[in-house]
Amino acid sequence: MLLLQIDNTLNSIGLVWAGVAVLLIFGLLIMFFSWYRKVPQGKAIITTGVGGTRVAFENGLFVVPGIQMHEEMDLSVKTIEIGRMKEDGLICKDNIRADIKVVFFVRINKDAKDIQKVAQNIGCQRASDPTTLRELFEAKFSEAIKTVGKRFDFVELYDNREKFNLEIQNTIGEYLNGYKLDDVSIDYLEQTDIAYLKETNILDAEGIKKITELTAQQKVKSNFIRREEEKTLKEQDVEAREAILEYERQLAEKEERQRREIANI
Repeated sequence: MLLLQIDNTLNSIGLVWAGVAVLLIFGLLIMFFSWYRKVPQGKAIITTGVGGTRVAFENGLFVVPGIQMHEEMDLSVKTIEIGRMKEDGLICKDNIRADIKVVFFVRINKDAKDIQKVAQNIGCQRASDPTTLRELFEAKFSEAIKTVGKRFDFVELYDNREKFNLEIQNTIGEYLNGYKLDDVSIDYLEQTDIAYLKETNILDAEGIKKITELTAQQKVKSNFIRREEEKTLKEQDVEAREAILEYERQLAEKEERQRREIANI
């Protein structure tokens, strides 16, 4: 009887411990799912607090509530458009101004050190904000456009956009204090209307002179082509008329010859 009671007691204790183990496992599972942060596509997670700063841009990591904090950072590509238009048009090598819009494709470099650097210097929320990006890079990108644009004549710039884009990337560099310049593209390019050029500006004065000379040359060429066209058409008309008259003469001679032959008969 005593043995039976002991056995029942042990079984009860075993059930209790089994229940505790189940609760413990269940609690650990809850902690796992509640503390684990999966990294969303195109973003990174940064944690601070106990254990220092950690960065994850693949899979995920654990964040312990109360002793650690986490933020998300957008790593997707952002665009910055820099335009130089009208009075502020880009001055080319031949001093002709160009209305131009250049689009820069920028993103935070997918590297733990760079992500941490951007987070500390700028903040996760502001890092990919268009206004923040423009504040950070507008002056640098605008200066690069002016520097590289001065190496090209306007027509050369118009015909060699890829070369212009490549030289801008080489001038700026690929890495920008935690950011990365992925690509550069000319979105719009046209000659600045001469109405926006200032004759008192020595560069604009040279540009106006160049435009006037080129325009005059083109007018002369166009006029020559039109006159040559008219001349050719006239010559063709004369040749056609002469051919018709020659044909009519030959026909009249044949008819006259036939009449004489008939008269003789």
